[in-house]
Amino acid sequence: MSTVADRKVVSFHYTLTDDDGEVIDSSEGDLPLEYLHGADNIVPGLERALLGKKVGDKLDVQVEPKDGYGERDDRAVHHVRRGQLPADMPVQVGMQLGAQDPRGGDPIPAWITEVNGDEVTLDFNHPLAGVRLNFAVEITSIREASAEELDHGHPHGPDGHH
Repeated sequence: MSTVADRKVVSFHYTLTDDDGEVIDSSEGDLPLEYLHGADNIVPGLERALLGKKVGDKLDVQVEPKDGYGERDDRAVHHVRRGQLPADMPVQVGMQLGAQDPRGGDPIPAWITEVNGDEVTLDFNHPLAGVRLNFAVEITSIREASAEELDHGHPHGPDGHH
């Protein structure tokens, strides 16, 4: 029987809660989440906990912030004037946008956490930074990754790349 290991595509159902038991996310009523083990597709603490598990295994995994989305960093909160954002962009609390990395490269995600007149607060922390993550997981399938999936670093759907 196959077990979770690097270079395997793993599917699992999950419910993610915070320490108060509030559901943050869940695959209930939807397709299982699919990821390529060893390719940093999911938070490190959960990926480590799934290593060696097999189809049908159910487990509860508690992931500390450092092994999830990181600790909160107050220095990652910035206040900008509305005029510094594209004029045609709607500005709403909770909205995610991509800010340009000053060193070039890929955009850096930021979330709008407050709009106060002409001032917009951008938080470059992930919304779950500083939060202990509690996963209830059931592994539903494990398979070998294709060469293309390994090359791209993530699983593809049944009809190819997605």
